[in-house]
Amino acid sequence: MAVGFTLFLLSGMLMCGLLLHKVSQHGGSKKPNFIVILADDIGWGDLDANQPDEKRNNTPHLNLMAEQGQRLTDFHSPASTCSPSRAAILTGRYGLRNGVIHNFAVSSLAGLPLSEVTLPQLLQKEGYYTAMIGKWHLGHNGPYAPTNRGFDYYLGIPYSNDMGCTDIPGYNLPQCPPCESPEPHVTRLKRSARGGCYSKVGLPLIENSSIVQQPLDLWTLTERYKSAATRIIRSARERGQPYLLYLALAHMHVPLAPPLHSDEGRVYAASLQEMDRLVGAVKSASDHTDGDNTLIWFTGDNGPWEQKCQYAGSVGPFMGKWQTSRGGGSAKRTTWEGGHRVPTVAYWPGRIPANTSSSALLSGMDVFPTLLSLAGVTPPSDRRYDGIDAADVLLHGEQTGHEFLFHPNSGAAGEFGDLQTVRSGKHKAFFITGAAEACGGATGREQRHDAPLIFDLEVDESEETPLDTETLEYQAVAQRMARRREELLWDIANDKSVSAADYSTDASAAPCCDPEHTVCRCDPEHTVCRCDPEHTVCHTLS
Repeated sequence: MAVGFTLFLLSGMLMCGLLLHKVSQHGGSKKPNFIVILADDIGWGDLDANQPDEKRNNTPHLNLMAEQGQRLTDFHSPASTCSPSRAAILTGRYGLRNGVIHNFAVSSLAGLPLSEVTLPQLLQKEGYYTAMIGKWHLGHNGPYAPTNRGFDYYLGIPYSNDMGCTDIPGYNLPQCPPCESPEPHVTRLKRSARGGCYSKVGLPLIENSSIVQQPLDLWTLTERYKSAATRIIRSARERGQPYLLYLALAHMHVPLAPPLHSDEGRVYAASLQEMDRLVGAVKSASDHTDGDNTLIWFTGDNGPWEQKCQYAGSVGPFMGKWQTSRGGGSAKRTTWEGGHRVPTVAYWPGRIPANTSSSALLSGMDVFPTLLSLAGVTPPSDRRYDGIDAADVLLHGEQTGHEFLFHPNSGAAGEFGDLQTVRSGKHKAFFITGAAEACGGATGREQRHDAPLIFDLEVDESEETPLDTETLEYQAVAQRMARRREELLWDIANDKSVSAADYSTDASAAPCCDPEHTVCRCDPEHTVCRCDPEHTVCHTLS
């Protein structure tokens, strides 16, 4: 009997050890906490630490995080615009697989396909407390809302901060007006004649499934976010529960600046500084609770919105000169480096070597498999993933990233989601270029390249002069790139796990706290805006 009990006990211990192996191979059996910070429309050059010779002081807290952690200098957003990038980060899959190939609208009925499995859903099942603060932009109605996609708690805006009016708008180009005076509800979704300005529906602030303010006050949003984030971090520690905090900050999408910095040349910098202070507050809260067991991963959803001119960020040296010399943009929405190479810092005291950098070729899609690996969680085996586990890059100084990394069309030339540009090592090949708006309005004509443009980024990071098509180097690279692109497209076409997003819209789908009031305005005296259950919008938010 004693022998049998001993064997049973040993077998149980062995099973437990196998289950914890994935966690322990990265150090310890305690499940780590994760803070993922995603900055909207941020340029690679906006991080001071990426351009120390510029001697700016816009991101001191991020600079400190980089000094105490690791800069990932060749890190790329999965797409060059909002919704597709966010979907790929949360699923580890290209947009052609997860179905999200362009942005969702204020009036979108759906969002990230329900067939997709998200990072918070998987961590939630493993006992993690999962919270999101900030911009969602993956569907705001019913089952598509954050609290139905794996988050226990949500506070934020359902889409970009310029997709609804506010009483005191941020800085924009063109400058958008405040919320309008009373008009019939049927006209509320129309944009103003100024182009790109939503003036009929107030921008809502949502907590879990309730609209708590509409239109929200953009100028107090950072403090709301800071309060919620620090509370989440401290509460999780008190409960002894591992957590995922996803903080998606839209500060740079439409910059805000206090009156002291109302000089147009300083507006973007002031907004960047405010975001940096928020990051610093989150880092401080983590450091003073469970810092040695918490990975903070800061990155961007895409590059700067170039057409916003003085209200856009810096691409640094990644200027896409081949395109800009022919007219058109080379940042957000494009597959030029400025559109998707984003500032990225990973910080984990005692685990990630301090003051290091890595030039491994990585993507926002890698967040999904890396965090799951560190948590000891195996993703579902019924689908294919495009992200890679970058834990060894973060923790052990490995320099191996993606062998090939594809960049999808995000609103410039070509079809939405088309994998039109491919990177491998130092080489980058373009199969189509053009059609993205630059500051001043020029777009550049769409050009398809049967013989792809190929750049050597080691010697030409500004992407100015492509390789001569007659050289052996060009011919070998072009053949390899084209073959790999064809293989991936075939793989996706035959992938039974591919999802398709529903992009249908209806005016009734816009989040609206009180349809009887102009711009759906809430009574500010109410802690929670009371919706009329007879209205579809209010009903589907819950």
